[in-house]
Amino acid sequence: MKKAHFIFTKLANSFSVHVQNLEELSVEQIQEIQTFVSARKGVFDFETYTFAIQKKIEFRDFISLMKLTIANSTCEENILKTQQKEKVEFGKYKGMFYSELPDSYLLWLKSNYRGKNRDIIDAEISFRTL
Repeated sequence: MKKAHFIFTKLANSFSVHVQNLEELSVEQIQEIQTFVSARKGVFDFETYTFAIQKKIEFRDFISLMKLTIANSTCEENILKTQQKEKVEFGKYKGMFYSELPDSYLLWLKSNYRGKNRDIIDAEISFRTL
């Protein structure tokens, strides 16, 4: 059985985790991850293999949590070099920093949003290499 490989990114008021090898995991492992995310009122995006949880947490605390809930996993930290300081002014994520948005929503904005903050969206997508 493969170990789940998590890439943790701390954001201003939340954290995001990319499951690098999701396609290699068993159905039971994926369900275990999904249960972990749901229990914390997070959102799992299966298109980008990423989940986000609206809670401020440090990397070492995340590792401890993983050892208790998903023992068969490895974790690494992704440290952002810079973060957008602008906040979303509309929609479901109003009030959040652009740097905290889920990958799937940023990609949706890229295709559907033509407003004044388009350059911020493009910069965040470029920064995350999406």
